Amino acid sequence: MPGEASPLIGSRRGDVEILWNYHDMRHEPRPVDVCVGLGSHDLGVATYAAELYHRGLFPLVVFTGANAPTTVERFPDGEAAHYRDHAVELGVPPEAIRVEPRARNTGENIEFTRALLDDEGMAVGSVLLICRPYQQRRSYATCGKLWPDVEVICGSRPLPLDEYLAGIGNTDFVIDMLVGDTQRVIEYPKRGFAIEQDMPSEVLAAYQRFVEAGHTSRLI
Repeated sequence: MPGEASPLIGSRRGDVEILWNYHDMRHEPRPVDVCVGLGSHDLGVATYAAELYHRGLFPLVVFTGANAPTTVERFPDGEAAHYRDHAVELGVPPEAIRVEPRARNTGENIEFTRALLDDEGMAVGSVLLICRPYQQRRSYATCGKLWPDVEVICGSRPLPLDEYLAGIGNTDFVIDMLVGDTQRVIEYPKRGFAIEQDMPSEVLAAYQRFVEAGHTSRLI
């Protein structure tokens, strides 16, 4: 979200780092059959997809996403369409890009992308999911449930926490998103939406402190 970045101060910084580090899967990018860029407010997803395409890690990228309340003003044509335009500006050939414009959540991102590739007759054995830094673990767990027969690695544009916060421009927004994604890692396996993920006690404690402090706008 654009605006002035508010600094992390006091005890909040330690808890933000705990959640930030938990959601980073620390997967090393490597060659895969297809890259999937998950739509969001973060244009860095398309930036990183373009960078890895130019490194020759995949022949095709699918950008997937319609709009959420946090993106409709920024990306009026839809998240995936704006990602495509940005990647083309960065030198990715249009023929190497597919756009999936309907998905409104991570599960639909995976399901609709899988259907698109099936319709093209593409055999997929490995996938690189590129997303916001704090969405990695949830995306991995969701893909593990909905596309279990592929090898999945996750990645995000490798920015330090402070640089990412400055780019988004709203620390409280990022904290709320971190808290929301942490809750989804806990709750979605119970609902059949994702596979289970380990959650260390310090991660759960940091999450609970933020909920108690009122960072609840992204809770389900």
